[in-house]
Amino acid sequence: MLVGATGRGWGMLEELICNVEFLRARAELVARVSSEAGGVREYRGAVIGSVIDQVINDLQEEFESAPAA
Repeated sequence: MLVGATGRGWGMLEELICNVEFLRARAELVARVSSEAGGVREYRGAVIGSVIDQVINDLQEEFESAPAA
């Protein structure tokens, strides 16, 4: 977990809540998503738009169902 000052002088903290990587693997695209609540998962597809849609939908569901901090 990454926690640190933003450098903006406001005294705010930043916390890493997820990590998303997009990779090209031969004939398909791979999105690797890692979060504290959902763990590590991968999405694969031939078209980048469909892979991005899968990632967006998954993260939206995850964060909408997460308890408020």
